Amino acid sequence: MPVAPLAGAGASASAATPVRVYIAGDSTASTYVSSLAPRAGWGQALPVFLTSHAAVVNVAKSGASSKSFIDLGRLDHILAVIKPGDRLLISFGHNDQKIDDPTRYTEPSTTYKRYLSQYIDKSRAKGAVPILVTPVERRRFNSAGLVSPSHGAYPAAMRELAAAKGVPLIDLTASSTTLWNRVGVEGTRKYFMILSAGQYPNYPNGSQDNTHFQAFGAIQVARLVATALHDQGVLPSADFQRLTDTIPTSAIVWPTTAPY
Repeated sequence: MPVAPLAGAGASASAATPVRVYIAGDSTASTYVSSLAPRAGWGQALPVFLTSHAAVVNVAKSGASSKSFIDLGRLDHILAVIKPGDRLLISFGHNDQKIDDPTRYTEPSTTYKRYLSQYIDKSRAKGAVPILVTPVERRRFNSAGLVSPSHGAYPAAMRELAAAKGVPLIDLTASSTTLWNRVGVEGTRKYFMILSAGQYPNYPNGSQDNTHFQAFGAIQVARLVATALHDQGVLPSADFQRLTDTIPTSAIVWPTTAPY
């Protein structure tokens, strides 16, 4: 769903004051410290595809659901600093599924939509532009070698909410599923935290994590998000760069301490 240009937001204003792209999300989006490299979130990689006209502020929290992110005060943190014309990417679903954890669980058709609505309504009240992002698919394949959906009714619930509230939607569930199916069972290993013992100093015993990304995967998922933002006109074309370029993993920045 394209977003109309903001009134009075000319090129000179954009150059003087970059629009900020805030990210409210979970561990698939969050920024990881250097001691956890090569693990990286797509929000950590998103700045690679944006110019100096747009600045990413990644507030995503590992383990967060749409509910717990609010309960932890992270949405309030964003609302305290977000400005008119800024964007807010909202991506939850992985941890909302945790039915055995009442601090995180939400039900797709009711509480999930209600919590997501808080991000939408409160950011709009600040003059910002909310964008819903369905959860990125896991590396889970069926016996036919095709992706087996792992998010239940949550992506559909987010799509319904986007339509009901007139919010731009990035269907990352769909685009990542297409990518994983194209790359295949073996090809996706280099996207996720599938590491051999001794391959990286931070993971001497290796890793068999089919949910989180190593640097290469984070970059490719960030590319899906950035391309959707560009194609839907959520940000001006001038705010994007390198959307089709080969990006080295060294382009990702791992801070020594968590930013939030």
